[in-house]
Amino acid sequence: MDFRRNDFDVSNRINTTDPVCVRLEVAGIHRALYPDAPSPAGFLRAFDDVAALYRGEHAGYEKCDTAYHDLQHVLEVSLAMARLLDGYERSRGDGPAIGERLFQLGIACALFHDVGYLRRRGDRRHRRGAEYTRIHVSRGGRFLRDYLPTIGLGEFAAVAGPVLHFTGYERPVATIRLPQPVFRLLGSLLGSADIIAQMSDRCYLEKCHDRLYPEFVVGGIARRVTGEGEVTLFASAEDLIRKTPGFFVSASKRLDHDLGGTYQYAQRHFGGTNLYMDAVRRNIRFAEKIREEPELLLRRVPPVTIN
Repeated sequence: MDFRRNDFDVSNRINTTDPVCVRLEVAGIHRALYPDAPSPAGFLRAFDDVAALYRGEHAGYEKCDTAYHDLQHVLEVSLAMARLLDGYERSRGDGPAIGERLFQLGIACALFHDVGYLRRRGDRRHRRGAEYTRIHVSRGGRFLRDYLPTIGLGEFAAVAGPVLHFTGYERPVATIRLPQPVFRLLGSLLGSADIIAQMSDRCYLEKCHDRLYPEFVVGGIARRVTGEGEVTLFASAEDLIRKTPGFFVSASKRLDHDLGGTYQYAQRHFGGTNLYMDAVRRNIRFAEKIREEPELLLRRVPPVTIN
């Protein structure tokens, strides 16, 4: 099929709006890598748990109300993470082995890397999850510290928070402290999965326009207060789209420098072609065309809505 469906991954095979489809694919990757490992029932349960959280079926949390950082996003990142882990394990040479336990930790971190956007029930200080934008990674780390023991990964509760910080900007990557180099590798893979998954989304530009910009406004990201006053970073949703090619330049530097080029392991997983980066470049080329012809954005099929 040449036409990529809006709710499917870069291979056009996996419905990334369905936790069951993504779980089955990730489980298959895990089984192929570690055929002698015990059944990973605990970490696979995390797919059901994250779906319940985002759908508002958890007793302690409100339903996800961030339209960009939604359930589909975390499922796409988790799928990308599994593929990067697979590519690394199959081409690591003398590098440290990940192993089945750290593979499971990596997927759990991917599934819950944005859980910090979710509001607790009874939260009266914040009306919308995007208000947590600046601190959502730290909140997610605290969530994982309590959650990981419930799925049999309790020995990693203390390192999960620092690993999550590779996905955000609360801390410079170089300042994140971890007890072993393999955890830094895991964080680099996770940060890379986060970038390539969202920027390769079939509806990336539409979601930036319709969903991400409103989150930026609520989260205080569209404007920044400096010593000289308030600076407007994105004047409108259209301005965000116009600046997307420039953001790709910054994201590329982060991928190659801060995150060690670990996004390239997707090429090994796919057998020679990095489908994620191919899709990213298509989106960037389209963004460049939109700068010249803004009406092009209106001709695309709108993104799906996840309930």
